[in-house]
Parts: sequence; structure tokens; C-alpha cells
Amino acid sequence: MRVIQKISSVCEYCHCSAVVTMVCMRAEFFILRQGTDAICRHLNSVYTLCCVFIMFKKIENPAACEMRSVIRFLNVKNMKPAEIHQQLCDVYGEHAMSSSMVRRWVRLFNERCENVHYDQRSGRPSVVNEDLVCAVEEKIRENRQFTITSLSLHFPQISRSLLHEIVSDELGFRKLCACWVPKMLTEEHKLKRQASALDFLTRYSEEGDNFLSRSVTGDETWVSRATPESKQQSMEWRHTSSPTKTKFKQTTSTRKIMGTVFWDRKGVLLVDFLPQGSTINVSVYCNT
Repeated sequence: MRVIQKISSVCEYCHCSAVVTMVCMRAEFFILRQGTDAICRHLNSVYTLCCVFIMFKKIENPAACEMRSVIRFLNVKNMKPAEIHQQLCDVYGEHAMSSSMVRRWVRLFNERCENVHYDQRSGRPSVVNEDLVCAVEEKIRENRQFTITSLSLHFPQISRSLLHEIVSDELGFRKLCACWVPKMLTEEHKLKRQASALDFLTRYSEEGDNFLSRSVTGDETWVSRATPESKQQSMEWRHTSSPTKTKFKQTTSTRKIMGTVFWDRKGVLLVDFLPQGSTINVSVYCNT
């Protein structure tokens, strides 16, 4: 029973509960059929196999400094780099460290290197400093519509990629388009619109829905006399083997007239077209 307990502890370490169950069943069978001597010999062989299984258990995701420490230890024991690499593959897996890297670290340790970590590299000194960033920002504020190519002419000592990094990462600039608006309103126009909106809100609070029933609004737009068919409108369902239909490019007619539309809360009241060459103004609105 002591051997079974040892096997159980080994299998629990390896998370092999199925092995424990199999061993116990086999032990009961041998006790019934062949006696206790046979079962002891059988369990001893199973215990040996479990120990071999533990010996070849892989260590996953090892630290690099851990493997270098193992290389240093085995190198002190005068093991060859090929043997050290084989030992690492047996314990940490085949792809833990290449044989060339093992030979490199063996050579470093033979040269009296005692550090198992990579030394921090100084690297190339950075050319980006506070004065350079301030100079780039000053040039940007002089001309907001700059390009990286034009800006690089003022700073030939740095590359365009580094200049783009300064503009976008260090200074936080982004190239944005202007926002289109229908009309450019002056302060006088804004004050008049604000006064009209307040007047409408006051009358609505006093009169209610009756005020909305009497409200009429309108808008105007240019209408072409002949609008050519677009390429998307001319699309047809055809077989791939059918001949391709040709379409000549046409421009929108330059002869346009002004169209006006008026509507209330119930729907469209009037659609009117002005004579050729006429535009909408206050008198036209009043006559309409």
C-alpha cells in the first residue's frame, strides 16, 4: 500500500487522476489472481514510469534569465554547448533557445561575463529636444496650411518621418478641413434671428397650436431645365456576355431657373418657378 500512496502522490503532482484509478484497479485484479508479491513487483514498475514522466515534464514560458543561469551552471561543469542545448530542449522545449544563442552565451561566460541579463544599450542619441519642438511649433503657427515636405525645408537636419512624429505626437496637431456652412452670418443677422426665435416662442406659449397652423415657411433652389441621366441611373441588369452599352458624358444645363416652395405644418402649399434671369428677394416673397 505504501507504493500505491507514492504513486498517488506522484500522479497528483502531475495532475493524472486517471493513472491513480487505473493503478488501483490493476492492483485489485493482481491481488485476486496472483497474490501480493506480484502486485508489489507491478506497482514498483508503475512507480518507476511515473518518476520518468516527471523527469521529462516540460517547463513552459521560462524567463530568459533563468535559461541563461542554467547555461552558466552547466558551462561551469564543463559541458559542451551542444549538450547544454540538448538539456535546455529536454526541460524547456525545443524552441526555448537556439543552439547559436547557447554558444553565444557560453562564449560570454567564458570571457568572465557574470551577468545573465542583457546590458542596457545606450543607443543613438535623440536629436529631438525642447528647442527643436518649439521651433517646429513656431513655423506651424506662421502657416497653418503647411505640408511635411515644405516644413522639412526649414529643418534639413531631421528626417520627414521624425518631423511628422514631432508634429503629430509631440505637439498634437491634426490636419482638419474647414466646416462648410450655408451662409456667412454677420452679428446683425445673428441678433435678428435670435429676436425672431424668441418672438416665435413667446407667441407659441400664448397661442399654442393655432400659431403653428398659421405659420408658413418657404425655400428656394436653382433648377436646371435639363438634367442628364447619371451613370448610376443608366445601370441595367445584363449578362456578363452581353455587349457593353456606351454612354456619352453630358454636362448639366447652364440654363437654370429659380424654383420656390412654400409649406405649412400640413404639407406643401405652393411650388413656383420664376422667369429666366430672376432671383428671389423681398418683393417676390411678398407678391407670392
